[in-house]
Amino acid sequence: MIQLSKPYITQTEIEAVLEVLNSDRLSMGKYTELFEKEIAQLAKTRFSVAVSSGTAALHLILKALGVEEGDYMIVPSFTFVASANVALFEKAIPIFVDIDPKTFNLDPVALEDLLLRTEKGKVYINGQRVRIERVRFLMPVDVFGQPVDYDAIMPIADRWKLKVIEDSCEALGSYYKDRPCGSFGEAGAFAFYPNKQITTGEGGIIVTDNEGIAKLCKSMRNQGRGDEENWLNHVRLGYNYRIDELSAALGYAQLMHLEEILHKRNEVAKRYSQMLGGLNWVQTPCIAEYTTKIGWFVYVVKLDEKINRDRVIDYMCSHQVQARNYFAPVHLQPFYKQLFGYREGILPVTEKISKSTLAIPFYTTMTLEEQQVVVERLKEAVERVG
Repeated sequence: MIQLSKPYITQTEIEAVLEVLNSDRLSMGKYTELFEKEIAQLAKTRFSVAVSSGTAALHLILKALGVEEGDYMIVPSFTFVASANVALFEKAIPIFVDIDPKTFNLDPVALEDLLLRTEKGKVYINGQRVRIERVRFLMPVDVFGQPVDYDAIMPIADRWKLKVIEDSCEALGSYYKDRPCGSFGEAGAFAFYPNKQITTGEGGIIVTDNEGIAKLCKSMRNQGRGDEENWLNHVRLGYNYRIDELSAALGYAQLMHLEEILHKRNEVAKRYSQMLGGLNWVQTPCIAEYTTKIGWFVYVVKLDEKINRDRVIDYMCSHQVQARNYFAPVHLQPFYKQLFGYREGILPVTEKISKSTLAIPFYTTMTLEEQQVVVERLKEAVERVG
């Protein structure tokens, strides 16, 4: 079976983890600090705070920015569910915005339109009119590693006084016009699940230039302890969102050859685009002209809408090649429909795109021969069952 993803682990990572195992410090040790320092330098931010997951990172940022019950946060629906869920953790409400059909990222025109309609009292959720003064947060998502168009998004956020939380969980190493993802909002987040560019097993990190946000997040990740982090001295509500030292050591070791990883993933992506580029029934990933560097997360193609994507997935999996739909719209997830009464039709671009997107196997060590098998199985699937 050719897997959808694989982590890239070398002897360097193994030795770093063994060093921690042979030490007497398995949490909040030197590797946590080293990992944070390296990520801050990579993101070109003043501060970083390592946590247990990308979800934890986004949650803490939202808390640090003062979210309150009944606030609204604008977020695309074409994303991993955690992007929206973190608002629900605080009894805030996600408002979904449509995406650009080429980049699959938040559409600035759709964002402006949503805000104007909200101001005019034309946006309702569960029969309740959304009050524009309670729309306080915006979470753009650098989906699949492709940066959002920040020159278009940030002025809109400024005009409407929205606090921007950058979900760069999929975009480590990506640059928008020579500026790294994660550095545009009040704070940003990266994640390190095993299918990401680098992995810590489970883990995430907050990056920001705002010292106040960094201090609050550092406190809240560690059960709300104060600046001195004294044992059993808690100054605010907190969580057990700490990253463990084994994970931090793994992440730090991975960063030592990040450029090699990004280069290899870029080569895999280029080969796929060459193999698939001449086929009229598939759209390869669009790299926007403003993207000066992309840290490839996954390789997602869009099939012709006449093709039955789900049958293609079933065929490929039954023939030893994993494939997945990527993403299913958050607003059409069962519990979102139950909570907010969402139905198909409110986000036409998102809903259309999500029926045709397909993630094919993609990882750092993927060989040309493996890619050739994947492409052949995809062609077979389209011809026989699509």
